[in-house]
Amino acid sequence: MNTRLMGQLAVPIGVIAIIVMMVVPLPTLVLDMLIALNITGALLIVLVSMFVQKPLEFSIFPALLLIFTLFRLALNISATRLVLMDGFAGKVIEAFGHFVVGGSLIVGLVIFTILVIVQMVVVTKGAERVAEVGARFTLDAMPGKQMAIDADLNAGLIDEPEARKRRSEVSAEADFYGAMDGASKFVKGDAIAAIIITLINLIGGFGVGMLQKGMAPAEAIQTYSLLSVGDGLVSQIPALLLSVATGLIVTRSATEGDMGSSVTKQLSQHKLALQIGGGAALALCVIPGLPKLPFLVVGGLVLFASTRLKPPVEEPKDGEAAEGTAAAAVNPDTTESIMGEMRVDPLELALSPDLVDLVDPTGGDLLDRVRALRRKIALELGVVMPPVRTRDDLELPLSGYAIRISGVETGRGQAPPGTVLAIGDGLSALPGRAGIEPVFGLAGKWVPAELHYQAELAGATVVDRASVIITHLAEVVRTNASRLLGREDVRALVETVKRTHPVVVEELTPSLLSLGQIQRVLQSLLEEGVAIRDLVRIFEALSLRAKVSTDHDGLVEAARAALGPAIAQQFTTGGTLTVITLDPQLEHAMLESLRPSENGLFLALDAALAENVVNQIGMHAETAEQQGASPVLACSPQLRPPLHRLLRAGGRKTAVMSYSEIAGSTAQIETMGVVNGAYAGAA
Repeated sequence: MNTRLMGQLAVPIGVIAIIVMMVVPLPTLVLDMLIALNITGALLIVLVSMFVQKPLEFSIFPALLLIFTLFRLALNISATRLVLMDGFAGKVIEAFGHFVVGGSLIVGLVIFTILVIVQMVVVTKGAERVAEVGARFTLDAMPGKQMAIDADLNAGLIDEPEARKRRSEVSAEADFYGAMDGASKFVKGDAIAAIIITLINLIGGFGVGMLQKGMAPAEAIQTYSLLSVGDGLVSQIPALLLSVATGLIVTRSATEGDMGSSVTKQLSQHKLALQIGGGAALALCVIPGLPKLPFLVVGGLVLFASTRLKPPVEEPKDGEAAEGTAAAAVNPDTTESIMGEMRVDPLELALSPDLVDLVDPTGGDLLDRVRALRRKIALELGVVMPPVRTRDDLELPLSGYAIRISGVETGRGQAPPGTVLAIGDGLSALPGRAGIEPVFGLAGKWVPAELHYQAELAGATVVDRASVIITHLAEVVRTNASRLLGREDVRALVETVKRTHPVVVEELTPSLLSLGQIQRVLQSLLEEGVAIRDLVRIFEALSLRAKVSTDHDGLVEAARAALGPAIAQQFTTGGTLTVITLDPQLEHAMLESLRPSENGLFLALDAALAENVVNQIGMHAETAEQQGASPVLACSPQLRPPLHRLLRAGGRKTAVMSYSEIAGSTAQIETMGVVNGAYAGAA
């Protein structure tokens, strides 16, 4: 049997053995061995409690306390059975009843009472209170600790594995102190049970000796009462040790070293205190009647210890340490400093100094909204947004912020402190300064926050500063999702699919496509606003296409065809898909003008014709949008990629879908307009 299996079976077998002890009489030799095991185990727990550096290192303590309490009660029951039946319960209990208390029942009862009082009133009561307060404070602080971890994660100070580790530690700490709050009740109950059991043993032993065995009262008391007191002492010593261990564990929250090192270090830091204490002990020698030798020895030893102490090394304060670390970090001669300056964050939110209150954990909720945005983007596009590094930038104008992707600014806006953005007409009567909603370009006004009710009464839409920034950040992320999808992100997505659909991944990569090729396909889909959440369907389509050709446009079209119904649903309004079609003659001419290039097929059209086609598509799209529809341009699969590139080059954002993609949709098709060659030629 291996060690691991033995460890798994030891505790269950031990608990069953404890239950058996309560009903099966034990030989005195076995009882002596178990009593020795009980005392040694309790002593071992106390020593472990002293040497652990953090309470969580002994997280099994609450359960261990319950098992040892049950074990001790089983020993009480077994010893009581032997005392009352045979008048003898082994050498250990006999020694405690005769030698330890000198064979005196009065002395034994007094010592037993003192042990119970020390355990129950002093140690157990204090440990119970500390455990109760520690559990309440730990649970109250749990949300704040979780928010601090999330803030560090969103700021890029820690990575996801480290954040997961810290969250588990916070949860384990709360569970531990909650368990300790309940476990302290076991110790208190055990002390009460010891008193009751000893009283029962005294009365029961006196009755058995006189009524069953015909002993004289003095002989019955001498025989059974001393054994009962010995049993009580044997059980109370390990009980007291466990109470001390409980107190040590729950009062160790402020130190992280072992107890011996912490005591030595902290007491030795104050040399003057030791000198005064040693001098005071020597001064007691002058009091008449007091023995001189004890105080001379103790005072001399304390003074001698104070002379051997080295002056404590002053540790820098937090601010000084931070300044020293910052100075070392900005040293341009160090490799670490240069490497740190070279690092480019994938996504960064820079704030002017007067906007830092938005990320203050005590009052701002911008970081919480960023965390919620990461989840929203993941569910919407199927890509995990990288952590947003938030920092202040002195180069920004006051009230300004900037959004950067890979160090390149992709968005900028204003969010004046103490104001809200009111969007609408009829705001001339309200004080404030003009502003622009950064995503849709709507005109508005930054009005004082205390006037937001007046702005709403004027018919305006009121948006707070954090919402303006988050909306802008979300739009930047959606627009640039393809740039934010890195090779490591693709690898993580592939591994996620592999856990649930291993065959799909094994067939696709690396035998058919590399991670780089898969990344290019996913980036192309994101660039056109296609969500990549359904990776299983995408990978299946890529596997089939890659067996024929690894041409990039062909791979993208295969993936889009598989996602056709989902793509069409994005533009369906009220069950209707509004489309703009091409005149057959124009479409035929475009197909004949297709030419290959390094970046895929392109349309070799006359410049004027291409411009007029783009303009006519834009006119039809604007007409449809005015009617509340989201139009798409429908064309043949071969034309879709180059036509999309043509519209993007012309500054048009109209989506382009192939006939095969639209065919899979269940929406009703409504044609908004036809782009014809005659119109383009006439223009």
